[in-house]
Amino acid sequence: METAALIVVLVIALALFFDFTNGFHDTANAMATPIATGALKPKTAVLLAAVLNLVGAFLSTEVSKTISGGIIREDAILSAGADLFLSLIFAGLIGAITWNMLTWLLGLPSSSSHALFGGLIGATLVGAGLGGIDFGMVLSKIVLPALIAPVTAGLIAFAATKIAYSITRRYDGKPDGRDGFRWGQIFTSSLVALAHGTNDAQKTMGVITLAMITIGWQSGAHHEPELWVIIACAFTIALGTYLGGWRIIRTLGKGLTDVKPAQGFAAESSTAATILASSALGFALSTTQVASGSVIGSGLGRRGSTVRWRTAGRIGIGWLLTLPAAGGVGALAALLVVWLGNWGVAIDAVIALVIILGLFMRSRRNAVTPANAMSDVAESGRAIELPDTPPPTRRQVRIEQAKAEAKARAEAREKAKAESKARAKKDAEAKAEKKARAKAGAKAGSKGEKSASSNADAKRNGESE
Repeated sequence: METAALIVVLVIALALFFDFTNGFHDTANAMATPIATGALKPKTAVLLAAVLNLVGAFLSTEVSKTISGGIIREDAILSAGADLFLSLIFAGLIGAITWNMLTWLLGLPSSSSHALFGGLIGATLVGAGLGGIDFGMVLSKIVLPALIAPVTAGLIAFAATKIAYSITRRYDGKPDGRDGFRWGQIFTSSLVALAHGTNDAQKTMGVITLAMITIGWQSGAHHEPELWVIIACAFTIALGTYLGGWRIIRTLGKGLTDVKPAQGFAAESSTAATILASSALGFALSTTQVASGSVIGSGLGRRGSTVRWRTAGRIGIGWLLTLPAAGGVGALAALLVVWLGNWGVAIDAVIALVIILGLFMRSRRNAVTPANAMSDVAESGRAIELPDTPPPTRRQVRIEQAKAEAKARAEAREKAKAESKARAKKDAEAKAEKKARAKAGAKAGSKGEKSASSNADAKRNGESE
């Protein structure tokens, strides 16, 4: 029992550290677009996200119940002993944290939620076999929401962006226009941060509650997390959001330069609505995937944008890799537990500590740039190629056509007027020429008569002589 109690303490400590990594890994899901559009200053955004993550953790426990009484069949593992079950949870957390830290360092797209699920599933498969996993719950509460939620959020964001652009005009005379949406972004980004706390903090609560039930410190009749568990997880994820978020949030502030205020407002509204609804239904969503789907959807909702499918494909590959990769690390950690028992737990703890410290020290040597600190939310912004000047709307096309037609009519009138003047001038010249010829002819006739008269006079004078 003493050994089991020690393992529970290690599980709680490791779970809270995972909660911390979840906070700094996913801060940007809420604050990437308001920082990119200038709605919030980076430091203000991180502080606001931390406070709202803290508040959100107290709003619901449905996702926690999914973790503590859903994906893992406790009865199938407890038959082998509580020590083994706790050790497997410990191994699963090592897999989740290792993948979180590694992807944070390398800038690979990842989901903290799926890292946790993958680590727990991989460790359970090694320690208890297929019978230890409730695959129906995994499919209904994790896999299907992971496929449906980003698409749903993207469609909502696409429609919201279309509506936002159709009912507003560029009234402020600035190139981006619609700066009023920046104020709306403060509200919507706050909702996303609140939703992140509501969904993601509960996953750690579920793991700790599962460990407590296993050792008998909490009744298995219900899977509600204890108050102290809720408080601990809430403060830990908030602390991670505030202290650790700088590395990614600075990158995202530069990476999402193409996001305009109206798009950011639509993306954040869609993300918050999707996550809050899923939390109420007990779906353990990846907030990173939902935020990415919303950013892409809002980008496509803007006129003239196109998808860089290579970048979008990279995001999808990162999503697909997270579950099996974290599961593989969790399975390796579980192997040591199965082979060596409590010594395996101790070795796992030492290895986890070395990995965490090593990755952290390695991160301190690197500058924060898009090359080494990028998440799929930032990449989703790059997946949308936007023109510097979007194509004209139908209304603008009609206005330009009307102007062109009016210009053509004016030019036609000027041309007709010029032709009329030219004809009048030509007629005047022809009349003048005719008059000149007539005058010249009359003058020539008068001269001829005078010459004939002179000749006649000369002839008469000669005859008289």
